Amino acid sequence: MAEAIAFNVITKLSSPLLQQLGLWWNFKDDLQDLKSTVSAIKAVLLDAEEQSVTSNLVKDCLEKLKDALYDADDVLDDIHTQVQRKHMSRGNKLTKEVRVFFSSTNQIVYGHKMGRKIKDIKARLSSIQSEANTFNFVEREHPVETPFMARRRQQTHSFVRKDEIIGREDDKAALLKLLLEFESEENVFTIPIVGFGGLGKTALAQFVYNHEMVKDHFESRMWVCVSDVFDVKIIVENIIKSVTDQAPNQNLEMDQLQKRLRDKIDGKKYLLILDDIWNEEREQWFNLKKLLMGGAKGSRIIVTTRSMRVAKICSKCQPYVLKGLSDDDTWFLFKEIAFEQRYADSTNSAFVEIGRQSLERCGGVPLVIRTIAGTLSFKETENEWLSFKDNELATISQREGEILPTLKLSYDHLPSHLKHCFAYCGLYIKDQAIDVETLVQCWIALGFVKESNSSQSLGEVGFGYFKDLVERNFFQEVEDEGWGVTCKMHDLMHDLAELVAGIESSILNSNSSLSKIDEKCRHMSSYPSLVSLFKGKKLRTLLCFHNGLDRHISDATWDLIISNCKCLRILASSDLSIDTVPGSIHKMKHLRYLDLSWSSYLKILPEGICKIQTLQVLKLDQCHQLEELPKKIGKLVNLVHLPCDDCESLTHMPRGIGMLTSLQTLSMFVVDKQGSHGGAADLSELSGINSLRGKLTIINMGFVKNAKEEFRAANLKGKQHLRSLVLEWSGDNYDDDNDNEDDEEKSLEDLQPHLNLKELRVEGWKGDAKFPDWLSVLTNLVSVTIWGPSKFKHLPSFARLPHLQRLDISYLTELEYMEGGDPSGAQGESESFFPSLTSLTLSLCPNMQSWWRKRPIDGENDDRTVIGASTMAFPCLSILCINGCPLTSMPLYPSLDNELRLVNTSSRPLKQSIQMNITPSTPPLPLSKLKSFHVERNIEEPDTIIDCLQNMTSLEHLKIRDCKGLDLEAMQWEPLKNLSRLEIDNLPQLVSLPLWLRHIVQLKRLEIKDCSGLSSLFPVFQHLTSLEYLSISNCKELELSADGIQIFQYHTSLRNLYLENIPKCRYLPEWIRHLTNLKWLYLINLPNLTSLPDEMNCLTSLEELRIRKIPQLEERCRKDIGADWRKIAHIPVIELDWVGALLSSESFIYPLLQQYIVFSVFKL
Repeated sequence: MAEAIAFNVITKLSSPLLQQLGLWWNFKDDLQDLKSTVSAIKAVLLDAEEQSVTSNLVKDCLEKLKDALYDADDVLDDIHTQVQRKHMSRGNKLTKEVRVFFSSTNQIVYGHKMGRKIKDIKARLSSIQSEANTFNFVEREHPVETPFMARRRQQTHSFVRKDEIIGREDDKAALLKLLLEFESEENVFTIPIVGFGGLGKTALAQFVYNHEMVKDHFESRMWVCVSDVFDVKIIVENIIKSVTDQAPNQNLEMDQLQKRLRDKIDGKKYLLILDDIWNEEREQWFNLKKLLMGGAKGSRIIVTTRSMRVAKICSKCQPYVLKGLSDDDTWFLFKEIAFEQRYADSTNSAFVEIGRQSLERCGGVPLVIRTIAGTLSFKETENEWLSFKDNELATISQREGEILPTLKLSYDHLPSHLKHCFAYCGLYIKDQAIDVETLVQCWIALGFVKESNSSQSLGEVGFGYFKDLVERNFFQEVEDEGWGVTCKMHDLMHDLAELVAGIESSILNSNSSLSKIDEKCRHMSSYPSLVSLFKGKKLRTLLCFHNGLDRHISDATWDLIISNCKCLRILASSDLSIDTVPGSIHKMKHLRYLDLSWSSYLKILPEGICKIQTLQVLKLDQCHQLEELPKKIGKLVNLVHLPCDDCESLTHMPRGIGMLTSLQTLSMFVVDKQGSHGGAADLSELSGINSLRGKLTIINMGFVKNAKEEFRAANLKGKQHLRSLVLEWSGDNYDDDNDNEDDEEKSLEDLQPHLNLKELRVEGWKGDAKFPDWLSVLTNLVSVTIWGPSKFKHLPSFARLPHLQRLDISYLTELEYMEGGDPSGAQGESESFFPSLTSLTLSLCPNMQSWWRKRPIDGENDDRTVIGASTMAFPCLSILCINGCPLTSMPLYPSLDNELRLVNTSSRPLKQSIQMNITPSTPPLPLSKLKSFHVERNIEEPDTIIDCLQNMTSLEHLKIRDCKGLDLEAMQWEPLKNLSRLEIDNLPQLVSLPLWLRHIVQLKRLEIKDCSGLSSLFPVFQHLTSLEYLSISNCKELELSADGIQIFQYHTSLRNLYLENIPKCRYLPEWIRHLTNLKWLYLINLPNLTSLPDEMNCLTSLEELRIRKIPQLEERCRKDIGADWRKIAHIPVIELDWVGALLSSESFIYPLLQQYIVFSVFKL
């Protein structure tokens, strides 16, 4: 890595500005000598770094070299930072600050100081060079990329790649047998899986954990990654979180936590995976184990570990020792990676022979195989493969404890610029999801990312670095989350990153030994409270993280950071309880990256931040109380990223923000609503900020004065890299009466964005009724959202936007039509009519009766006519939602395959879609692939709904609401055989469940609401034995309590039962005992339910009971003293409406609740 530092120093020494200053301050010759010395050292660094692996003397020499190079970089950066003030002048006039700096006194003092530092560093490096000469290092050229390597980098990458388990069939079968068949003496049996890093222990555990037979066998499954820190309290919290999908209150004591844990697992057959355990202290394991022993017989705990000693501590049984892959599986995995881009070579005998010989040294370790194969995939010729095998791989001993040297081969083969980037990742906590955008920004802040000759931004170049590392298998679990890309590092790769970073990088937490952290450490992660323990003064990175409790940076800690960490480039303090930032932060003049996001109590930023002219990233996302940005923010001329999503308290943007012409991220621009902030920026300040990327939201546009002038001055058309634009006119005082009507009529025309825009959202525009024509030229749009209230009477055509996938038109109360033509126009041709649209929402547009301005002639395409396949239709629409739009004519949708929602709209287009002619290019039946259908308040021709359902043979979810003329009994069951969820709402004509429903054997969820005529669930309900969720509410005639009724006798799959406002439910009969798998029971407003049956004791799986608006029953369920308490005391969580609180059966706060009415919910 020293080579990369040397490269940075040489680059700065080559700066013409620095040479000029050297001449001015009389140290130009020293600069030239320093450059020559560093260049000479750099030439032999590759050889020196290789020798440092086996020679401690060389290693010590390299450490001294890196320390001197870092100091040189700091001095040169100091000079560059000071000189940057000159660039803050306007025109040819220097500001007073700059004039003072370059006055003769300051010039001499500062020049003398810097000259002395440069001379000192030159002397240090000369001494180190003399020492290095004694080792006779050989000059080596930087590896030159082959054409094949270049081709690989240009290819796209999949960010949803999932690692497959190659082979392991015997291991899979053996573990499944231990889980499902093995009879142990203990109720809870522990199975350790042992093997060194990279063998696939976690992947194998994941396989059995997700196996269908395992899911059916265990009542509860939990997964906890333990990793380095074996803290019983944290592990218990994570087990509770895994089983409940909700983290417990962090203020709970250990005694409360262990009670909650035992409530969740005692008496249940569970499977718990404790992944990656390192703890070798027997007592700590016993403290955890005794809390887990209450499970039912057949419960299993799988422990994965690299240590045989850990395995013996955890279990009396013989550990399951994972070995390497078989030869065949090893070769299969190697071949998939090494020959991915050139399959022909996989049959070339020379490559095959070298590959197989190389695999002899891989030990069958999947991670090692992947990394070695990945390295060879970048080597084209037979000679390169042979050289790798003979000269490098042959030196590696492949004993279990020496896997890292093998993995390090791939690191050694990285280009210099990637070595720094990878080593930096050891700063993250193991198993932590890494936000790639943040990682790249840190690389840039530290100078790891170099400008390319192309038009790429540094961020794009840095992301290219990341993709290169992904290709070489240094990262795993790369996922595109929609909002950004995340990744993880395998533990073994994390160990490798720590190894190559050496003393330069450290993680300081409760398990760290401060004595092992060198004062020359350059990058550190730490709990806030531990920062003060570190005495080093050369930090470049400080990442503050928390464990839920230690999340406050005190004033003393701030003072220490600012005084001791003057070389800091990165300070990340996200999600900490920060309410103030000290004004003295300006002393951190090297700072490039400052993350204050999720500082919920931060209201104001100090003006001193604006003196940190090196700052590139200022993160303020989710600072909900932040009221304003610093007034002189325009001084941060190097600022590239200013994310401020959800800073809803911001009142305005400061004047001068337009000087930040390097900005690539400005997530929100707030227009001053009240005009009371004299220093507020107007939209014209956006004029020169044309490098913006990602999303820009402009808020309060309705309060812009001189709209035409300002909208044009914003220069949205010049922002070619912007992906998403949101224009919001919202505001409490904004209404239709605006004095600048002429501006309103023309302003939208002046807001035309660049044609590269992908997403556009316009909300609350109340001006002219005509939408601007520029929308049709934004041919790269993927998503368009237009929300009212507005005066739009029609919109421009979206039909020919070739990439449009999502269209949402809502609350346009005056909209009359979408298209200006007619249904027979040329734009109906399938090639050009919405060729990519997959999701369409039309909501609350009460005047929109037709899609087209010219409606079809009466009788044309009437309901008796079979519609031809050539009729205008959406070719690939998947989701269609129409709500409150009386559309009688629109393009048809026979190919709809995901969701159809029709609320208070005409059913005519639906009927016409069903009637479309069948051709080879259309599905077997129109709408035959539809998965979900929701129809509501469609009283026009209710028979149309029944007819259409006959086509929906793939339907899984059906909701029918407020369709009073609909006869459910007339429906046929055969087309609905795949239905898994049925919702029936407000059908007063429904007396009993339709008979056809008994045939829907896959139905898992049934919800019945507001069916005032429903009197019985018979004779259908007893056939619905697959039900998992049943909800019945507001059915006043429904009888559930008649003698002899056994409606739940066969419903052992039921997990959730919700009963509300059923007056004839007088008691819960003995049939409830059959619901042995019921987990949640909700009883709401059952006025005649006076007691619970004794059979409640049979509900051993019940986790939560809620009783609301049933005063007489709530009284009987009072803890310890209620008549029915003994029947429900076994239930972990009970909620009674009379206190509005959750009561644990072992709650210690119950007496307090008798004295107070508590409306908040407690989780105990």
